[in-house]
Amino acid sequence: MITLELEHFDLAQICGSGQCFRMEKMQENRYKVLAADQYLEIEQQGKIVTFCCTQEVFLCFWLFYFDLDCDYQTYLDRINPRDKYLNAAAEKGEGIRILQQDLWEMIVSFLISQQNNIVRIRKCIENICERYGEKKRTPEGTEYYAFPTPEALAGATEEELRNCNLGYRAKYVLKTAEAVASGEVSLERIQDMSYKKAKQELMGLYGVGEKVADCICLFALHHIDAFPVDTHIRQALEQHYKRGFPNRRYKGIRGIMQQYIFYYELTKTESE
Repeated sequence: MITLELEHFDLAQICGSGQCFRMEKMQENRYKVLAADQYLEIEQQGKIVTFCCTQEVFLCFWLFYFDLDCDYQTYLDRINPRDKYLNAAAEKGEGIRILQQDLWEMIVSFLISQQNNIVRIRKCIENICERYGEKKRTPEGTEYYAFPTPEALAGATEEELRNCNLGYRAKYVLKTAEAVASGEVSLERIQDMSYKKAKQELMGLYGVGEKVADCICLFALHHIDAFPVDTHIRQALEQHYKRGFPNRRYKGIRGIMQQYIFYYELTKTESE
């Protein structure tokens, strides 16, 4: 186990921020996280966070995944003190981290996310993991499923994927899996691209539009200038930034600000 004292880190906020779909609350202050082929149980008491894994796994995977090398205070310090709305949003979600997730998993997850709600997205992903992912077991004996490989999903039929509750998105996932599995699309090349080029390349995938491409850039490739615009963000921009979001001020970190706004709007909607 690894125990750390962390600033600007809140498991509940990260879980509820809409960037990952295989993280869930187990009990008060304790969560489980499935990512790629890894499983983690993690607990938080105030600023004290305990990662239930070996030091090797923590250093090789979870340190990177939770973006723990970044000082989020530097991002918060850049917020315009006169921007009451953004300050309120950042205060509400100051424990959010931009997770550095597996590219393939994020492509599939955000293809599935289109015109969908978080509960359904989680269930769809759980279904394809159980059907097409490799069954694994932790040293403690907990069974779980790795995220399915492109080859595994490419071997499915559209009807089989529809039976996993993917609906019309089944075609998006299947065609994209076939493109990656055949080598027509190289995930390694995309990972080495700049934000602008990666976004353009992702939008060439079947079913990937601008918003989904930006989500993948932000949550998998860690291009933190990506600024996905969905309904929540669009409404916030129309209400609070009639002249447009101050992109120049936040150049290079717009994705961090997007997450504060998104979480703020999401929690306001849930409480209404």
